[in-house]
Amino acid sequence: MNSAISLENVRKTLGSREVLKGISFTVDQGDIFGYLGPNGAGKTTSIRVILGLLEASSGTASILGEDVSQDEARKKVGFVLEADGLYDNMTAEENLEYYFRIYGVPEPRGRIERVLDSVGLGDRAKDKAGTYSKGMRQRLALARAMAHSPEVLILDEPTAGVDPGGQIEIRQLLLNIAHEEGKTIFFSSHNLDEVERICNRIALIDRGEIKLYGELEKLQREMGKGEVIIDTSEAIAESLFAELKSMPHLGLREKKERTLVFIPQEGVEVSDIVSLLSGRGVKIEGAKRKEASLEEMYTAILKEVEPS
Repeated sequence: MNSAISLENVRKTLGSREVLKGISFTVDQGDIFGYLGPNGAGKTTSIRVILGLLEASSGTASILGEDVSQDEARKKVGFVLEADGLYDNMTAEENLEYYFRIYGVPEPRGRIERVLDSVGLGDRAKDKAGTYSKGMRQRLALARAMAHSPEVLILDEPTAGVDPGGQIEIRQLLLNIAHEEGKTIFFSSHNLDEVERICNRIALIDRGEIKLYGELEKLQREMGKGEVIIDTSEAIAESLFAELKSMPHLGLREKKERTLVFIPQEGVEVSDIVSLLSGRGVKIEGAKRKEASLEEMYTAILKEVEPS
């Protein structure tokens, strides 16, 4: 199976500045892939290379196995960039009809109705885009991006400037598009909470280099240092604490009044620790493996690369 998006050692120089310094990553089909990084990190340049709007100075970029410079690759992609591409004096229907004709979509009328319904704008189809809120405009822009039934959607800050209610609607819409329609979604965002809620894989770029890349849950476990936190209903007896300390495979690191923190060796599960404590008569109120939040990961990675 071809990757939905693949970049291999992509470099891009603009003037005398190397904006992309040999970046490589893949987006698998079906991913909701978050692309993160501070302003000026190279996110927008990367997206423009993926869309074939900028030619890489070296390296390769492909969409579903097709080089991004080829028309076959472009036909498989829908996108929403910073400018939403909508005409304020045209209704939602007219905006979509215009783009459907550009894409050569057959029998656009029925398709327009279905797409507007899918983004929750069926009842506002005859209203001009200029009367829409920011969130509604973003949903209409998504509808435009899906005009030709692309397999891959590329979105640049899809919820920027949208109120919290609109952000929730757009997040749910993206989940529906990915899970119910089988689309691959690649989106750049500064909203870490949004990325953490819906993305299964991420890449973090800074100063033109990929600093973090992979499956989000796995990265969170790794950067959370594998801590296991056990909350109990009663204070831990010193005798039990000493016994637990004598078991190096458990990796007991800290004891608070009613909390134990472990960094267990590989192969030791949370359930193993819970069973042992229960067998010693400890009443357990909660047990979890700590994971690093995306914000913690983001901050830690960028702190590592700050100039001294």
